Amino acid sequence: MADKKVAAALLRMHFHDCFIRGCDASVLLNSVNKNTAEKDGPANGSLHAFFVIDNAKKALEALCPGVVSCADILALAARDAVVLVGGPTWEVPKGRKDGRISRASETSQLPSPTFNISQLKQSFSQRGLSLDDLVALSGGHTLGFSHCSSFQSRIHNFNATHDIDPTMHPSLAASLRSVCPKKNNVKNAGATMDPSPTTFDNTYYKLILQGRSLFSSDEALLTFPKTKNLVSKFATSKETFSKAFVNSIIKMSSITGGQEIRKDCRVVN
Repeated sequence: MADKKVAAALLRMHFHDCFIRGCDASVLLNSVNKNTAEKDGPANGSLHAFFVIDNAKKALEALCPGVVSCADILALAARDAVVLVGGPTWEVPKGRKDGRISRASETSQLPSPTFNISQLKQSFSQRGLSLDDLVALSGGHTLGFSHCSSFQSRIHNFNATHDIDPTMHPSLAASLRSVCPKKNNVKNAGATMDPSPTTFDNTYYKLILQGRSLFSSDEALLTFPKTKNLVSKFATSKETFSKAFVNSIIKMSSITGGQEIRKDCRVVN
């Protein structure tokens, strides 16, 4: 309640956890000695709100030590975060274990905001997720904020012919270029993912259809008939989107990994 940005942070943290070595809380581990952990990898530089997980773990360890994994706490926190910003609720399957390995280099396996539809399809299918899951989980982009670096390539030097991505609405391109100039020196410059960045709704899909989405990977959902059809369906009905999102996030949060139940989410036992 004190910081509306936390909801997006927790949902993204859970997603970034599950896509690397499964949902094993490897994203929570701190770097030690010669090992740089996932959280310090380039794709995870802007992850935050780890304190939420630490606080929950502390409370749980006091009451029932060694019972609830950090991975389960993160999955539950992501669900609660979505509920608190007006999204659907769901029963989170429990019993995840925490992993002992976390490597920054592996964060290069996360889907990138510059991905096209075939790269997205491959990234998701490698993890047992379908095109339906891809479109529904992309709806997480209804929350939060993006730094310029994630969409810079669409608004400057797009290709040999166009400076700006022609699929982007000109007024959005103009406003993004003013916030994110070519030689951007403002560390935290960027844009909200949609006009209601702290409300879980289906606005994201409406924006895609208007050419007003931020990422190439959002726009890419229109380049394949099946995914385009799903974008239209979700843009029409928040209920349809919410149902699909719940199905897909339960599926994603069930990607397994991990061997132990950590006492402290930031260090292996």
